Amino acid sequence: MEDFVEHAGLFYERLGLSRTAGRVMGWLLVAESDSADAPELAEALMVAKSSMSVALRQLDQAGLVERFRRPGERRDRYRLAEDVFARAFRAKMAEFAAFRALAEEGLRAVGDDPARRRRLELMRDMYVFMMERFPRLLDEWDSR
Repeated sequence: MEDFVEHAGLFYERLGLSRTAGRVMGWLLVAESDSADAPELAEALMVAKSSMSVALRQLDQAGLVERFRRPGERRDRYRLAEDVFARAFRAKMAEFAAFRALAEEGLRAVGDDPARRRRLELMRDMYVFMMERFPRLLDEWDSR
């Protein structure tokens, strides 16, 4: 389990999260409990409470975890958000438009040079394709 949590930390770090946030994701995926509070997570992952606070805020703002309180408890708890992976993918889809816009800007910058245009057109066309297709795939996923 510890190796998986560490691998998850590295994996999510490559995707733009902090390593600690990635380790939290890994822990929540494999832990016996479906939730934990910040001190429990900090202890389980052997990180400072301040680092855990930053990581949980990052995950909460990204919509990857849900913060909740059990009746009668005073501490917030954290669990993976409902359908966390489809949510994360939808958030990443917003970047497709930015890549397309960057390619369009590049096309304007290079003018009529066919070789440079070809690279930029490939970039633009791939992201346009993804913008058209992925929403349908996610709708299909949601219907399952």
